[in-house]
Amino acid sequence: MTFKLSLDPGEKFAINGAVIVNGDRHAVLTVDNQAGVLRDSDVIREDEARTPATRLYFVCMLSYLDADAADSHYPRFSEHMDAFMDVVENPRVRLICAQVSLAMMNREYYRALTGCRELIAYETLILGDIDAEQRLQNRA
Repeated sequence: MTFKLSLDPGEKFAINGAVIVNGDRHAVLTVDNQAGVLRDSDVIREDEARTPATRLYFVCMLSYLDADAADSHYPRFSEHMDAFMDVVENPRVRLICAQVSLAMMNREYYRALTGCRELIAYETLILGDIDAEQRLQNRA
């Protein structure tokens, strides 16, 4: 499956964990094989993962960008998911949690990231976290 990535000048992105910076011109890259690709705006650094949902996203992101090491991240994912599920009562959000967990078990890491974005949106709504809200808006 071919994946096209259109990049602005100076835009950063990661491919399988390697951070790459586009040069001074607009560029379009084509990735012809399976690879973990994220724009810088979709990357959360560990020190930014301060809430339960962003911690989940961070661990899923690590698994996505380095699928060979994903098994080593799963216990941490499971710990964060258990903690998140302990405080969430909303049935729709619990379903998303189940879908994220299933995606992780099936090694569908990008799908897990997509679900985590929904969890971040929910968390932002409930907590009124301005920082999380801005991160969410930057991803849109």
